[in-house]
Amino acid sequence: MPSVRDIVGRDPEADPITVLTAYDTPTARIVDDAGIDVVLVGDSIGDAVLGHDSALPVALDTIATHTAAVARGVDDALVVADLPFLSYGVSEPESVRNAGRMLKEAGAGAVKLESGPHTVDLTRRLVELGVPVQAHLGLTPQHINRVGLQRQGTDEEAAAEILDLAAAHEEAGAFSLILEHIPANLAAIVTEELDIPTIGIGAGPETDGQVLVVNDAVGLSERAPPFATAFGDVRGEMIEAVEAYRDAVTTGTFPGEEETYVEEGLELDN
Repeated sequence: MPSVRDIVGRDPEADPITVLTAYDTPTARIVDDAGIDVVLVGDSIGDAVLGHDSALPVALDTIATHTAAVARGVDDALVVADLPFLSYGVSEPESVRNAGRMLKEAGAGAVKLESGPHTVDLTRRLVELGVPVQAHLGLTPQHINRVGLQRQGTDEEAAAEILDLAAAHEEAGAFSLILEHIPANLAAIVTEELDIPTIGIGAGPETDGQVLVVNDAVGLSERAPPFATAFGDVRGEMIEAVEAYRDAVTTGTFPGEEETYVEEGLELDN
């Protein structure tokens, strides 16, 4: 299985790190075959796949099930499981058990924590126990009820806090850091100050890599955040395919001779 060493041991300036989410085996195979470095099983599954308004309802069992599905479809990429809301931070023993489950049972190579002052010691403890941790600062969607979805780190105090927390999580042993929806110049400063790689999403071009939700990247989302770009039109292609299937069935052209098998000489008495 690919490990965090494959991510931290490279030169991101010469070879930027690519990250996409995936939630199922077929998508994971496509992402892996395309040469993406890290597959994140994000709690974004809540609104991207399961129809929730946010990631908050996503359960640990859901992440475990989908992480296992993704791990079965991946050969070369590092699989990171996103620990969902309240699956960590309530107590250290419970947090450790939940994080360890992602590696031991679901096949992940690391876990991601939406980070803050409360996750520094937990990051250190998980790393001590052999659980690689990816930190996440800036916009942290699990805190939507407190901070909303607006850009973070836009004043000097907030920017300094992000920089301090980034350094603290690096010192605690995090192998990489996601920076979400922060000013590009702040992301550049954080990237310059840290030795571990930074992965940006809505954080400008000067991080060591980029991450997107796969639905946004391939054009499947009905609505995408302003910092995402659709590199395809999967939604449009699916609509055309489904409508073509409907028309073929209703007009009687499907199934046709090519899709039909007849056993010669087969007769049954009624």
